[in-house]
Amino acid sequence: MRKISLFLLLLVSSTSMRIDAAISQSRVLDDFDQPSAWKVSASDDVQASLRSIAGEDDKALCLDYDLHGTAGYASIRRALSLNFPDNYAFDLRVRGDAPANTLQFKLIDASGDNVWWHQWPNYSLPHRWTDLRIDKDALDFAWGPRKDHALEQSASLELTVAAGKGGGRGSVCFDRLEWRELPPSPTAQTTQTPTLATDPNAYVENIAKRAPRGFYPRGFFGEQSYWTVVGVDGGSDSGLLSEDGALEIGKGGFSIEPFLIADGKPISWADADISHSLRDGYLPIPSLLWKHGALSLRITAFGAGTRAQSQLIARYEVRNDGARPRDVTLALAVRPFQVDPPTQFLNAVGGVSPIHDLEWKGRTLFVDGRQRAVLLRQPDAVGTTSLASGSIVQQLVPDHFPSMLRIHDSAGFASGAALYHVHLPPHASETIGLIAPLSGSMPVMNANDARARLNREEKTVAAQWRAKLNRVSLQLPSSAQRLADSLRSSLAWILISRDGPELRPGTRSYARSWIRDGAMMADSLLRLGDTDAARDYALWYAPHQFSTGKVPCCVDVRGADPTPENDSSGELLHLIAQVYRYTHDRTFLQTLWPHVAATTAYLQKQRMSERDSPTPMFRGMLPASISHEGYSEKPVHSYWDDFWALIGYKGAVTIAQALGKKDDTRELAQQRDQFRDDLYESIRASVAAHHIDYIPGSAELGDFDPTATTIALTPGGEMANLRHDLPPSLLHDTFERYWSESMARAKGNKNWDAYAPRSESGYEWRNVGAFTRLGWRSRIPALVDFLFDGQRPTGWNEWAEVVAEDARKQRFIGDMPHGWVASDYIRSVLDLFAYERDSDHAIVLDAGVQPAWLHDSGIALHGLRTPYGELGYTLKREGSRVVWRIDAGTRAPGGLVLTWPLRGAPGRTTLNGKVVPWSNGELHVHALPARVIIETAAAPVLTQSH
Repeated sequence: MRKISLFLLLLVSSTSMRIDAAISQSRVLDDFDQPSAWKVSASDDVQASLRSIAGEDDKALCLDYDLHGTAGYASIRRALSLNFPDNYAFDLRVRGDAPANTLQFKLIDASGDNVWWHQWPNYSLPHRWTDLRIDKDALDFAWGPRKDHALEQSASLELTVAAGKGGGRGSVCFDRLEWRELPPSPTAQTTQTPTLATDPNAYVENIAKRAPRGFYPRGFFGEQSYWTVVGVDGGSDSGLLSEDGALEIGKGGFSIEPFLIADGKPISWADADISHSLRDGYLPIPSLLWKHGALSLRITAFGAGTRAQSQLIARYEVRNDGARPRDVTLALAVRPFQVDPPTQFLNAVGGVSPIHDLEWKGRTLFVDGRQRAVLLRQPDAVGTTSLASGSIVQQLVPDHFPSMLRIHDSAGFASGAALYHVHLPPHASETIGLIAPLSGSMPVMNANDARARLNREEKTVAAQWRAKLNRVSLQLPSSAQRLADSLRSSLAWILISRDGPELRPGTRSYARSWIRDGAMMADSLLRLGDTDAARDYALWYAPHQFSTGKVPCCVDVRGADPTPENDSSGELLHLIAQVYRYTHDRTFLQTLWPHVAATTAYLQKQRMSERDSPTPMFRGMLPASISHEGYSEKPVHSYWDDFWALIGYKGAVTIAQALGKKDDTRELAQQRDQFRDDLYESIRASVAAHHIDYIPGSAELGDFDPTATTIALTPGGEMANLRHDLPPSLLHDTFERYWSESMARAKGNKNWDAYAPRSESGYEWRNVGAFTRLGWRSRIPALVDFLFDGQRPTGWNEWAEVVAEDARKQRFIGDMPHGWVASDYIRSVLDLFAYERDSDHAIVLDAGVQPAWLHDSGIALHGLRTPYGELGYTLKREGSRVVWRIDAGTRAPGGLVLTWPLRGAPGRTTLNGKVVPWSNGELHVHALPARVIIETAAAPVLTQSH
């Protein structure tokens, strides 16, 4: 008995000791009664201040802030050194009076570079004191160069209010920050099965893995999926069409997914051979064709209407190509899934899109009480169900179809379907359609006129797009037709992805406007004749400039983002200058001159801050930044930023000259020239310090980033200076290495994962423009073929932001299509036929044209916009002669420069009947129109890859 009592006593004592030990490790880190321990800070144009108030026990501290319509932040920080045990938690008492914004708890290490955080997005502050707990597992590594993300020590703590959906101004108050050590977490943890409440996407993925392939969208099966955007020019909302046929109804919305039922069994995307196309090969009217034996299903979707009132229209054509009649059911399943797959996470998470209430009223579908779609023909049956009853696909077959017209599912997994029973004689087809509102009200639809209405709408939309996409005409032989088709499609993707005047790289992950993306897209728009879109964008973006003159890296619904990305100033100046150069609109310049003056003053302040740097490679450069997000781990002195600053200075000089501001012109030209000298001296110093034989991406890292370096060539126009002011081989060796590595990837001789704008390789289409300027004509076809392999799916003329070697490996891929990638493609392809040479302001023709293109009908380019007027010409081989016919219109100061596209030297050449000489492979033309005839001794040797 004594032994048992002693054992119990020891057990109780041991337990008490453990509890006391845990409690003894709990301590108050800050009771917020000493405001001087905290330092307040705020982003550009945000006001922030601290004040003491009475807390529950003693004093508390309030952060008062006003975001002033920006996407900025206000924060307080104090030094606080902590060593972290195996398990711990923080408790923080808060209250406030403010709109719903993001509350952040941050821990920073001694270097100041590595940050861990927990966020409460769009948090509505309680009016009474409330305890918030931050467990160890709730802290995520936010950013920094550290490879090991485990949190072991921190040196300071920060509390931040960042702009969320509320914005505005308010107060957040803090009291009693407590830290406690907790018992170690169990080393072996039971894997938790995800639930609808905890992780809807993982829950569906678990179900999908046990279901037949095709019963759920591809993204839930662990396969990468692809899609395209469907909408109108500048629309406020858009749909997505997946490569497999699912149609997302509006941003983040549910989808309508087709199935066929034949011989009592469902046919899904997984059972079909699928091909993809665009109307006319390039219009943004995408189709996909399922083929399953003699049966086929063609799905076509497009946007119609205006920005104020737009609709999403889809057509489903079921066809029987067999010799016997078939009875088939088309099922249009309404599912709580986005087309944007679960691996997409920026701005919004893809995957599940909850549907709580679903109802059919005749031909009209109501989702969560809103009218979301109208079927253009009365279905033979409609029904609703919930996930608890099984997949809707299992219920599409006879005798299992649900009969309920409405359903409520508190979990958000309501589903439904409309069925069309179709009898198809041999070689016959049947068409079903639907219309869904994207903006404005739903137009009245007459079911009796459904098929004719579909045809009329599609013809109207096609005619509207042809007018927008063919201001510049490019005729190429069939072997190069994809270049022209993708050129026009890329323009369409840019226009559909924009929101009114706001140019955006995408509609989902990147539904915001970056000035670098927008400036490059505007360049493309200007060259293709859409000057209004470029002008409207400049007028929209410039007023978001901060009062300091700083240009925001991006703008979204919250306002201007204060994140320092030092390329922004040069990009805004370039945008404004380019719009003027193409439009000669002085009123536009006068309107934006205050923004130009503020930007150049800010640039001057930035570069002078490093003018006396003791480190030669930093001297006179812009300060370190995360640049084009390529250096998010830790800011560096990025030459991308500096080349953009030089481009911006050039643009500013152009603007000041155009407005007759002589003093400003002189001063800006001096700043430009001094900055150029400092820039090349910095590159030389970095090359020497790192012992490298290429132009580095940043001064301190000496990293290899040729795609970022292309910006120095175009739009930078610095080729002549790069060759003159740097070691002669440096430029050549930079792109020689890129060529070798890209071909090794293309041939399968080099393992690679993905190329993307946020990786080392960057937006690689820019390198095509670089090759054109370098005179590497024979290498262009192989590089173009490699980059075209990244179009997915083939036939929709688009690229994602991230292109991977393994097309089905799941990953974040950014928006599809991606507007900045589209603009890089447009500019590089146009460079093959004509580009402006900065050194003499000549227009160089056909530097990237391939010899094979000169046969048959040859090349015809008309209506291409330049800063010096429209350019048009034809180029073809006529027997033993090569003939250029150049239209009147372009008046470039340096004239036109014709480059010889064939191997061997050109023969006898006449210009408008007079014999003229070639010089270094170039022929200069200064009077238009012109007819140039070059004799060739024999048929040209076709130059392809090097």
